[in-house]
Amino acid sequence: MTTTPILITGGTGTLGSHAVPLLRAAGRTVRVLSRRDREDADGVEYVTGDLMTGEGIDAALSGVDTVLHLAGGPKGDDEATRTLVRAARAADVRHLVYISVIGADRVPLAWLRTKLDSERAIADSGIPWTTLRAAQFHDLTLTMIEKLTKLPVLPIPGGLRLQPVDSAEVAARLVELTLGEPAGLVPDMAGPEVFDIAELAGPYLELRGARGRLRLPVRIPGKAGKAYRAGANLTLEGAERGKRTWGEFLAERV
Repeated sequence: MTTTPILITGGTGTLGSHAVPLLRAAGRTVRVLSRRDREDADGVEYVTGDLMTGEGIDAALSGVDTVLHLAGGPKGDDEATRTLVRAARAADVRHLVYISVIGADRVPLAWLRTKLDSERAIADSGIPWTTLRAAQFHDLTLTMIEKLTKLPVLPIPGGLRLQPVDSAEVAARLVELTLGEPAGLVPDMAGPEVFDIAELAGPYLELRGARGRLRLPVRIPGKAGKAYRAGANLTLEGAERGKRTWGEFLAERV
């Protein structure tokens, strides 16, 4: 087993819960950054640190040559990434791997701008890097559909399409990239199918034995709406495709 640890931010989240055991199975020592104290378990070392304040980050990077940066949230990702980059550069990290979102450079939403700014901070850091942009995960898509189908009518944003991908497959791809050489911006990863909201909701309601909902066409306003209608959040050609379908995911989860 290689003793030099790989530091994972966001190691307790959706992607991290898949990536950590895969890295362990590959014989790598894993160190997970957490904002709360956790006891080491299953050969994984947990270290406490806060990417927003920088507290504990230098210590977390001690002896690390590779970082898998999975931590993210609705805001502040760019600041957290810049904090990580500064500390990683000082620690002489040799490979920084980042998960971003398809459309980060094309859809004008504030949270996507933080993803793009994070990408740029990493690319400009001087640290060898790899960035993977992925589509929306099945898990997050399910959360969205659950909320929408609780409404009296089902909102159908005109022109909005999604190509949800399985988080376990994205994690496996990230682990492959982490164990490889720095590759810059690699091909996007998307799901095997493209759906509108009605097509996503239909099989969910069927599996729940629920009645169909009246559909309410709505329009996403502004530049973001125009970008979504143009498919700026999709990669229809040149993407690496996951294999697990929306229907297969639902059959196991609903």
